[in-house]
Amino acid sequence: MPLKKIEAECRSRMDKSIEYFERELRGKRSGRATTALIDYIKVEYYGSPTDLRELAAVSVPEPTRLLVKPFDPTSKAAIVKAVETAELGMNPQVDGEAIRISVPPPSAENRKKLVGQVRGLAEDSRVAIRNERRDAIRHVDQIIKDKESGVSEDLAKDAKGRIDEMTKKHIKKIDELCEKKAREIEEI
Repeated sequence: MPLKKIEAECRSRMDKSIEYFERELRGKRSGRATTALIDYIKVEYYGSPTDLRELAAVSVPEPTRLLVKPFDPTSKAAIVKAVETAELGMNPQVDGEAIRISVPPPSAENRKKLVGQVRGLAEDSRVAIRNERRDAIRHVDQIIKDKESGVSEDLAKDAKGRIDEMTKKHIKKIDELCEKKAREIEEI
């Protein structure tokens, strides 16, 4: 595997770690209602866990309220149960064909917990990025050992340097996203 391909694959995987982190952050409450709070809640639907966004249309009619309109009216009970068990502090109420969910502002204690969860997610993402770095460097080392590859140690050293720089940039991005979300949560 050529060095450029290893670097590109490493960058792609690190980018995916950041995308995953961003998606997880959207689901963390900051006091404002947003569809991302419940989009990825798993609903038990015909025996398989399914994302809520695949079972219903979710909208924000008011700044502190969500409106869920299931595509299949028989899934209402399962959706209500999933929202209640998601431990988001929301109380869904069935209103005819729709489900209304009030999004109360988080208490000071809950905000601290949320910030802790965000920092935990950030650390998990940093670990994933470092693991990608480790795997990429391991591949580069294997290429060096293979004398038939024709890759000099200088080229490999340069590739390792670029991988390290890439790692630093991705971890910095995770840190920035984490701090931005933490500030947003701590605002009243």
